[in-house]
Amino acid sequence: MHDPIAAIATAPPGAHIGAFFDMDGTLVDGFTPAAHARHRIRNRQARFGEFVGIAEAALRYRFGRMQFDSLLTRAAGFLRGTELRELESVCEELFHSDIRHKVFDDMVTAIRAHQQAGHTVVLSSSALTIHAAPVARAFGIEHLICNSFELDGRGRLTGAIQAPIIWGDVKAAAAVAFSHRHGIDLSRSYFYGDGEEELTLMHKVGNPRPVNPRRALATAAAQHGWPTLRPSRTTVSRSL
Repeated sequence: MHDPIAAIATAPPGAHIGAFFDMDGTLVDGFTPAAHARHRIRNRQARFGEFVGIAEAALRYRFGRMQFDSLLTRAAGFLRGTELRELESVCEELFHSDIRHKVFDDMVTAIRAHQQAGHTVVLSSSALTIHAAPVARAFGIEHLICNSFELDGRGRLTGAIQAPIIWGDVKAAAAVAFSHRHGIDLSRSYFYGDGEEELTLMHKVGNPRPVNPRRALATAAAQHGWPTLRPSRTTVSRSL
């Protein structure tokens, strides 16, 4: 059976080929903001409304029914007035104590294979920088497409997200714009993702790679004959 990861070694080398990786459900087993939410709950920093919002987000993520824009904006509102540096420090610690043990080994192998081929590797996620940047650093991924908080003049969160919010078609447009700036040939590039919101970008690359796809993406993968990766939900990375 064709192995999509082993096949990377036979792909043409060079930075003109992009390898775009989604994060939650693709590189990491689960929903990374949940670790931050649990930390806030343990430290009694989360109010009741935030707790309810966290539970709703986790359920919607699991069943693929997330109204992402509104949930992300609501989360930013709960953190209004917090210093960005404080959040970055907390999330870096949480990556090492919680998230790194949920990274799929097979996806680490895929990233390493693209890096060895000299491809331009990009972490392309709808997550916030505080959650995505530690993952990118651990993988040695230089390029990051994700969401960012709006800040006031003192480096504190205003309670808003920088527009446009990276999700679905906007995320695909951001990857296309990145490719134009960096001379990437999308027709020869790769995209790894798990949800139906990734379909627009899957159709724009020459090598779409669904990873543990949810229902709508799995259906599209079967229709188009896209190679599908199914890293084990019980296999976690020890190589970071």
